[in-house]
Amino acid sequence: MKTISYFFLIPLAFLFACRTDGSLPVTSIQMIQGETMGTYYKVSYLGSEITGLKTSVDSLLVALNMEVSTYIPDALISRFNHGDLHAIDAETLQGAPHFLANLKLALKIAEVTSENFNPTIMPLVNYWGFGYTSKHPVTAIDSAKVDSLMTFVGLDKIDYDSIIYSPSAIQLDKEYPGTQLDFSAIAKGYGVDLVAAYLRQLGIDNYFVDIGGEVVAKGNKGSNDSPWRVGIAIPKEDAAPTEMNVAIPLIDRAVATSGNYRNYYEVNGQKFSHTINPFTGYPERSNLLSASILAKDCATADGFATACMVLGLDAAFTLINMQPDLEGYFIYSDNEGLLHARATKGFTSLLPE
Repeated sequence: MKTISYFFLIPLAFLFACRTDGSLPVTSIQMIQGETMGTYYKVSYLGSEITGLKTSVDSLLVALNMEVSTYIPDALISRFNHGDLHAIDAETLQGAPHFLANLKLALKIAEVTSENFNPTIMPLVNYWGFGYTSKHPVTAIDSAKVDSLMTFVGLDKIDYDSIIYSPSAIQLDKEYPGTQLDFSAIAKGYGVDLVAAYLRQLGIDNYFVDIGGEVVAKGNKGSNDSPWRVGIAIPKEDAAPTEMNVAIPLIDRAVATSGNYRNYYEVNGQKFSHTINPFTGYPERSNLLSASILAKDCATADGFATACMVLGLDAAFTLINMQPDLEGYFIYSDNEGLLHARATKGFTSLLPE
């Protein structure tokens, strides 16, 4: 089996030739790249070079981060989490479309997944050393502390009914002073969708947007209708980042992968991963090593992939099968440590024979 690096998905390389006069034909693939959200971004598109595109994309991603990044003290979500804002009123929300969109989607996915995806998990993420506080392994587990933090986790800790149904007239109150929001499980996917929407506004019909391995593709990458392709790598801690399990065509869809085999630490032989179970308060470890989800948009794929890692293989497979617009590819290990894959029907149709 072959699989995914820390960024989980591997965009395949694109080769193209220039004209002898040095100009690029309309059918050439253009690329810009940079950094955001603690990782990279890459945008490939078919067409002529667009002056200033990188500057515009950077600005879009900066604006997004200023609303949803827990690592930026002045970001809206940080001001709420740190108590600078005791509530986020309707006027503030209307001026923060990215925060509102992430909040609404997070709550929607939380409800569909029975809160196995939970946007209030931040206090526990910080405790286990995977959040915006200083990175530190937990060398001695304080079960009483975990229990106390669990009192701040749950959708009942925030007033969200009106957020979903009437966002122009809501106020988000923190009923508990320790409740904090975390959109990190959908923010990269949302960033992908944001950049993709901007490309469409520019009239670009063929593109491939990748932020840290979360990807959306539209159209194709050549005049011969060759599809964009993405690789899914081996979920093993010692696997080479470029070692792929499978490559699939990605046509007008998004794909995101979550896994526990890269972002973890080990203390006294025990491994602690970044996926925190919102019902136990502890890092989740199971035989499910990675979940790759296909969806119409990348933020949705991102969130459901995270929920799958909490649920485990069988429950995750059942969940995705019940969603008409989602497909899944799950890599897991058996009792002897051998790797296997299970895919939903729609995902199977994309796999090479």
